[in-house]
Amino acid sequence: MLIARLIADADGMATRLDDMTGAVGTLGISPMGEDGVELVSVNANRAGLRDAIDAHFDSSDGLIASSPIAIPQVFVSDMDSTMIGQECIDELADYAGLKAKIADITEKAMLGELDFREALKERVALLKGLEVDAITRCLSDRIWPTPGARTLVQTLNSKGCRTVLVTGGFHHFADAVGEEIGFDRVVGNRLNVIDGKLTGELEGAIVDSDAKRQTLEREGANVGIDATTLAIGDGANDIPMIEAATYGFAYCAKPKARAAAHGWIDRGDLTSVLRLLGIPETEWVMD
Repeated sequence: MLIARLIADADGMATRLDDMTGAVGTLGISPMGEDGVELVSVNANRAGLRDAIDAHFDSSDGLIASSPIAIPQVFVSDMDSTMIGQECIDELADYAGLKAKIADITEKAMLGELDFREALKERVALLKGLEVDAITRCLSDRIWPTPGARTLVQTLNSKGCRTVLVTGGFHHFADAVGEEIGFDRVVGNRLNVIDGKLTGELEGAIVDSDAKRQTLEREGANVGIDATTLAIGDGANDIPMIEAATYGFAYCAKPKARAAAHGWIDRGDLTSVLRLLGIPETEWVMD
């Protein structure tokens, strides 16, 4: 049995769902607000159901699960282009006059066209000599949370969920972002600084795709062997974490990350995750 929750344009939804039935077989359909439905299928496979949704709905938010959907006990999220709307290293590079060059490397790494670790080292090396004060200015002037991010995290916190921000970016940014949004813990890379300037190197172990997955698995193990986990990301570096989670979401994601995910947010903001988890708006924490 598969359970799918879907949020899409209400106009013509009934007709599109009827057309989907021809592709995947009988669907149990229950309304979920004006623009949402829960679908139950006993004969479709996950890939077939996902393909049918994509074929019949131009833009949607959704989640496909193989058992009743529950509130997660652990939430691990990517930062750049997920919890915030920017890529921090690209914005910081603008202060060194290198945004276009570094952004091109970032994009290729997110698409999975470059090795993440090597791409990260290359970009950090290009920032050698930049005044560390540029980070403070960048945070103040250019970095802000994605719509719905704080509501998502604060609401999950209120449900007793452990929330962790894990990033292939840098603690110089992530610590401030994590505090603003409300995460319990932050995991990230550290830029080396000497005499107030970036050295072009990193301190300590690199947080890459394996580290993200391991963070999710360790946090889940701390809860228990059957912990329900949620992960959200947007790029190739997030795929192992997304695949390892009970509910792995792709947020406005690159194609490879979207294809790997159990859930997707292409239409709404991050509060769609709360709706897809079945948390009513009356229980959302908005401040």
